[in-house]
Amino acid sequence: MEITWWGHATCTVEDSGVRLLTDPLFARRLAHLRRRRGALPPPEAARAEVALVSHLHADHLHLPSLARLAPGTLLVVPAGAPAAVPALRRLGRRGLRLTELAPGEEVAVAGVTVRAVPARHDGRRLPLGPHRSPALGYVVEGEARTYFAGDTGLFDGMADAVGPIDVALLPVGGWGPYLGHGHLDAGRAAEALAALSPAAAVPVHYGTYWPIGMDAIRPHEFHAPGDEFARHAARLAPKVAVHLPGHGERVRPEVAR
Repeated sequence: MEITWWGHATCTVEDSGVRLLTDPLFARRLAHLRRRRGALPPPEAARAEVALVSHLHADHLHLPSLARLAPGTLLVVPAGAPAAVPALRRLGRRGLRLTELAPGEEVAVAGVTVRAVPARHDGRRLPLGPHRSPALGYVVEGEARTYFAGDTGLFDGMADAVGPIDVALLPVGGWGPYLGHGHLDAGRAAEALAALSPAAAVPVHYGTYWPIGMDAIRPHEFHAPGDEFARHAARLAPKVAVHLPGHGERVRPEVAR
């Protein structure tokens, strides 16, 4: 199996001949955020059999990026997402196959199974509205068991909710100098890693987008989270192999099943 990190929370997971794309975001700019590191992903990055959306925030559910997916792609979203974001239904009419999942539910695609797991994060589309939809993580099980955490904070029972995994894709930063509730920074992500105990980990959700005009404000929060996560992981979860890919780089974690 292979993992390609395209930046932010966007990864391609290739397992059992199936390409799965996480939280596709292919924009140079999103509202007040600008892509500061890594070239825009090439057109082939949008090729996948399955696209997973973890929650409804615009840097994770980005409609223009989802519109680049080919007809026939299975788009997996949290339960209630089409009610909160009606434009998702239009994507369905354009040929994407839309599936809603709640925590504990799963869907099978070719040689893999995708299971939705809980996340501790505000799942509402902003600005706040009347509809609610849970924030999710996903466990992709094929030749390996890969956990994509989406956005989440630490929560009681996290390891039990996720279950046994081989690879963890964990958020370790954000898109601004301060992280609110429901997020993992590098240290908390290493704590989660110690509880989850996979064979390998890849830090994501850092070092890509940054607010315009804030380059000089706590810039280490943009550049450092990946290396800080590796340092904390070496202390808290020394048996886990931590990979630090660059934007667009592939890694092949070694897993034993």
